[in-house]
Amino acid sequence: MKEFLRSTLATITGVLICGFIFIILGVTMLAGFVASSESETIVMPNSVFTLELKGTVQERYQPSPVDQFFEDQISTYGLEDILNSIQKAKEDEQIKGIYLHTGALACSTASLQAIHRALADFKQSGKFLIAYADMYTQGGYYLASVADKVIVNPVGSLSWHGLASETMFLKDFLAKIGVKMQIFRVGTYKSAVEPMTNTEMSPANREQTQAFLESTWKSIVSDVAASRNISVDSLNLLADQNMDLRPAEDYVRCGLADTLMYKDEVLSYLKSLAGLTEEDNLQTLSLDEMTRVKSVTPKSKTRDVVAVYYAYGEIDNGSSYDEGINSEKVAKDLRDLRKDKNVKAVVLRVNSPGGSAYGSEQIWREVTLLKAEKPVVVSMGDYAASGGYYISCAA
Repeated sequence: MKEFLRSTLATITGVLICGFIFIILGVTMLAGFVASSESETIVMPNSVFTLELKGTVQERYQPSPVDQFFEDQISTYGLEDILNSIQKAKEDEQIKGIYLHTGALACSTASLQAIHRALADFKQSGKFLIAYADMYTQGGYYLASVADKVIVNPVGSLSWHGLASETMFLKDFLAKIGVKMQIFRVGTYKSAVEPMTNTEMSPANREQTQAFLESTWKSIVSDVAASRNISVDSLNLLADQNMDLRPAEDYVRCGLADTLMYKDEVLSYLKSLAGLTEEDNLQTLSLDEMTRVKSVTPKSKTRDVVAVYYAYGEIDNGSSYDEGINSEKVAKDLRDLRKDKNVKAVVLRVNSPGGSAYGSEQIWREVTLLKAEKPVVVSMGDYAASGGYYISCAA
């Protein structure tokens, strides 16, 4: 009995001690997170904004203390933060240029184009924009193509192969496991349910997929052609040859890149561009630090404002608390903007694949009422599909 009580007491003590340690660590981590998120970044002279993109780009992103556990495994960036940071780098005289370092980047074409335009605008300042990667993804190269100099590692790679779309069809698999789908479908081009009912693409879905792929690729190639001074025909020919696994020298030879350098050589090159000697320390600013740099653009003192309202994610019917567009909340917010006399116009930023028809209807109603009293302009992000387009069309 004594041994049992001794073991039980030791277990309870251990649990309490571990719990206390975890509480202390949690409070410390939370305090550090709050302090780092609120502290303003001081920009040193001859600084370089290091825009490192190796992860996932979302419409907006608010980091949490939990993210500190995974920051080495996966990075998530907010598109709004990226665009605002590029603008700050353009305006701040202490920042001499941008060092764009891309890696495995998960980012939709629309967001890539927004970043590409921001980088092109940054170049109007006359500051340098240098791109480097060990392995350029096609999206990463699209961003890098606007740079003054595109640098590849001597044993690195550069992806340039075009666009494709694939669909996994589950009809036969479902039949084998005894699942029979009962689907109500309206619209020839409504193809989301086809994987459950077909074994191959319908002609309508193939037509629309081919159309948006060709349109997207044409836009990408046009931008790269203008930045790199390479003809569209030449870029298409290179894509047909699949440049992904070519020797690095080939990228320079065909004009996709400018030169080959190892990482240490790139850092030395950046020092020279920033007006530093080899012995000087290169002052760099990360994206996280740039988000905490105070904007040099003075805020307007007028009370009249243009409100920017973000509606991104799937649209629910107002009963969900998950991430996305809660139609009840969005409808209320739009109603408040309509009643606010200081708000003279509204930009509705939509990034949504759709969702609840009922929820979309409620938001559409509020957009219609809002438009009757003040201008409403919709800015579409990665998606404005189905209900996402429905809530946009009244603007």
